Amino acid sequence: MDPTPTNFTHHFLIAMPGVDGEPFARSVVYMCEHSERGALGLVINKPSDINLKNLFDKVELPLGRLDLTESPVFQGGPVQTERGFVLHECMMPGAESVYASTLTIPGGLEMTTSKDVLEALSTGAGPRRVFISLGYAAWGEGQLESEIGENSWLTVEADPALIFDTPVEQRYDKALGLLGMQSWMLSAGAGHA
Repeated sequence: MDPTPTNFTHHFLIAMPGVDGEPFARSVVYMCEHSERGALGLVINKPSDINLKNLFDKVELPLGRLDLTESPVFQGGPVQTERGFVLHECMMPGAESVYASTLTIPGGLEMTTSKDVLEALSTGAGPRRVFISLGYAAWGEGQLESEIGENSWLTVEADPALIFDTPVEQRYDKALGLLGMQSWMLSAGAGHA
């Protein structure tokens, strides 16, 4: 076995058919962080029943970006479902983030949890492309590696276009396509050689 741990930061986790129950059945998770301590990701294909206009009304901010009004807020995972997470392109690649609480992700993306990114969007500024979720998915030390070993997830390097440009209902199949696969090729039973 390879002694170097695999890092799934800036990868998609694609749920295998045996993964059932919400929010992970047929889910695609964008991995924001993966280390020996655990992993954190956002489910990118499970919209909630509220849109960004509703969210901004709830936090008492105007939404200064008409292009985002009808965009859904996503169910990012089962942890801290009342907390917002904004995945967006780096404002200035190579520079420190302009927002107070931001995780810079290798691959050109950032995840911001501070309200200042919403305040920027309320004025019509802020990142051009955004993905906003309530909640996140988390795995403890070794848990994700164990689930991958049990054939619960397929992994592939992330393509930001899938997050920002692909219609929600196509994200699962398009993520599989990054591996050259289609959903009919997957079996719910796991095979071990």
